[in-house]
Amino acid sequence: MEKTNRTKELVIAGTLLAMGIIITNIFHATGIPGTIFLPMHIPVFLGGLLLPPYLALILGMIMPIISSIISGMPPLFPMAVIMVFELGAYGLIASILYRKMKIPPIIALIISMIGGRLMAGLVVFLLATFFAVELSPMTFVISGVITGLPGIGIQLVLIPSLIYGIVRYTTIDLDY
Repeated sequence: MEKTNRTKELVIAGTLLAMGIIITNIFHATGIPGTIFLPMHIPVFLGGLLLPPYLALILGMIMPIISSIISGMPPLFPMAVIMVFELGAYGLIASILYRKMKIPPIIALIISMIGGRLMAGLVVFLLATFFAVELSPMTFVISGVITGLPGIGIQLVLIPSLIYGIVRYTTIDLDY
């Protein structure tokens, strides 16, 4: 890979990380429920569509940890731990589907949403089994989807539109 492409990718990843932390903190400071609007998910999904798989995975995995350390939200255990794997899966799956397999962004987004929720359910199962965390994997996934429906709707409209605009009107080369 060309050095300038790698630099661009790192700048995009850093910008999305900062955006995720700032947006999440604005939501917490103003009392807007993050569980409904899912503000941390938007930069991760954008990263999944704009970055190579390894960077999209890293972005998704470090964002909940940094947010938890800075603001206390999400709580480090168990929520940030669950979100590390969920958001990491979102980024990785979206990147593989869109950048490597050339699947349209809306389809890549939907499949990565499903994959990330399944990953969250698996992590909840493991935490409940090995660490006596009192969460039901099925209840966690279903309630997360139902509670987050407004955020999911926003993501399904906003993210493909942003990707279309970025691809059409900027010099960012998605290199696929």
